Amino acid sequence: MTLIKSISGIRGTIGGKPGDSLTPIDVAKFAAAYGTWAKSNSASNTIVIGRDARLSGPWVSSIVTETLRCLGFDVVDLGLSTTPTVEMAVVWEKAAGGIIITASHNPGNWNALKLLNAEGEFISERDGKKILTLAKKENIEFVDVKHFGAYRKDDTYIQKHIDAILTLPLVDVQAIRDKNFKIAIDCVNSTGGIALPILLKALGVKDVAEFYCEPDGHFPHNPEPLAENLSFISNEIEKGQYDLGIVVDPDVDRLCFINEDESMFGEEYTLVAISDYVLKHTPGNTVSNLSSTRALKDVTEKHGKQYVASAVGEVNVVTAMKKNKAVIGGEGNGGVIYPELHYGRDALVGIALFLSHLAKYGKSISMMRASYPNYVMSKNKIELTSEIDVDCVIEKIKEHYSKTPMITVDGVRLDFDAGWVHLRKSNTEPIIRIYAEAETHAIADNLAHKIISDIKEVLDTNACISR
Repeated sequence: MTLIKSISGIRGTIGGKPGDSLTPIDVAKFAAAYGTWAKSNSASNTIVIGRDARLSGPWVSSIVTETLRCLGFDVVDLGLSTTPTVEMAVVWEKAAGGIIITASHNPGNWNALKLLNAEGEFISERDGKKILTLAKKENIEFVDVKHFGAYRKDDTYIQKHIDAILTLPLVDVQAIRDKNFKIAIDCVNSTGGIALPILLKALGVKDVAEFYCEPDGHFPHNPEPLAENLSFISNEIEKGQYDLGIVVDPDVDRLCFINEDESMFGEEYTLVAISDYVLKHTPGNTVSNLSSTRALKDVTEKHGKQYVASAVGEVNVVTAMKKNKAVIGGEGNGGVIYPELHYGRDALVGIALFLSHLAKYGKSISMMRASYPNYVMSKNKIELTSEIDVDCVIEKIKEHYSKTPMITVDGVRLDFDAGWVHLRKSNTEPIIRIYAEAETHAIADNLAHKIISDIKEVLDTNACISR
């Protein structure tokens, strides 16, 4: 069983003992800590919640709702919704914040509380630490029965979200409609199955094949939208002669495309292509995290603007975007942040912008992909045990490569002549992530495996074991 308490929220596997996994007790404790923090940071008496379709969602949502009401908050429950929809609803409701009940790309036996501030953005590291302290000390005061908060269900916000997307100047509905795209979608039986068909219809796409669009929480495959998890829809695209495939994760903040020839567009290139389109019409700077492809830097500089790399994590990307006045940004995992709409990863606005771009490009999606600088990413991870001091491991790697150019704002990124390697501890899983990028698979894999070998040598010495 796993329970991860981080600055961005609480995430864990369902079942087991309190403190070791995500149990009703843990949900109530952290919802109460968050509500206590929200009270001290906003005059609003409203909290917005929403959830993806995973099986544990209803009982987690119920506990969160009643805990917040016992703190005196009025709760607006969007029910089955998407992460970006909840983010936007927080602003529209003028709420004190929001909680999204989703473990994002994690398997169905996981769930999580994602925590938002009054701007509908993920809470800062500083605020996250405050909430963790409140939960640990249990310094929480509930209201008496006469002051319980109200409860309201509101399932209109997905439509409101889509309506807002349609008003964006760079979303060209007519161009999309004129192309008569034939599209296959895979929504992993979660809330994308509600939102994507509505969005595509609104964009004028008439021919849509829906796969795994029943939001029942029974994920038919690993929900992370990586190539190895998408063989079914790839095969369907080839059989059905579709123009492209669209895949989202359970909470619809990650987005990837599949080419008409069933090859992968590459989740790294979701942001690259959309940024290219945005920069053609609204020149400005871009931001992605240290683990994202350098192709975004190439495309940005082609348009004569500046690219900035941030630490991994949406809150870090957003901070860097605001500081550098970026017109587009996000993460290489298929997360697109378009501040013209809101500061949050949003697959729905990503789809609308991408289809506008593809319609005006006038050629196939595979030809579009071939038009961008071609880099290859190798993504690896090392499972950790509780006694391993991850920070110690990373410091040992820094020492070993002390003469190699490196960036240390988030783990360590090593820049070699042949490419780069970024290693960092995950915020959401008990693992070290090792990402490498180069011009070929072989070089990227070799770079990654060299670092993995170095990490294993460190672990074999027991020098980083907590006593």
